[in-house]
Amino acid sequence: MSTPHVVVVMGVAGTGKTTVGPLLAAALGVPYAEGDDFHPPENIAKMSAGIPLGDADRRPWLDAIGAWAHGRAGLGGVVSSSALKRAYRDRLRSAAPGAVFLHLTGDRPLIEHRMSERKGHFMPTALLDSQYAALENLGADEAGVAVDVSGTPEEITDRAVAALRRLES
Repeated sequence: MSTPHVVVVMGVAGTGKTTVGPLLAAALGVPYAEGDDFHPPENIAKMSAGIPLGDADRRPWLDAIGAWAHGRAGLGGVVSSSALKRAYRDRLRSAAPGAVFLHLTGDRPLIEHRMSERKGHFMPTALLDSQYAALENLGADEAGVAVDVSGTPEEITDRAVAALRRLES
């Protein structure tokens, strides 16, 4: 990419945001911020207990991610955030108007398998249904691209870089 955008790597839990995000940041030569690190302890406790977050729970988290993205405006960066709903993406865009979204997509069986294989993450597989129920795909008027998550992390990252470059041209 020639312009230093902030790329928000979005998607339901288990799509690989935490894996692909740092690889994408390295490929673009910009810093990476892990979206989960912006959650207040109450959110982590809720999700760990299998309780889905509501919109009110997500506001301070989205605002913290938005503040990070705002600070990277014109410099570039990659940050992960589920950003499942249009309203959440609008909130992030209001903080960082030039943000571009990379929506990692995959079929439910693949994502469920990946979630069941990961160790030490607070998000249980039981919350996957609530993630898919909340998901609103990128609208045609939203700056962003969708990339399928089948394949290796490196293959996904290569597809993401190519899609983001096409978005700029």
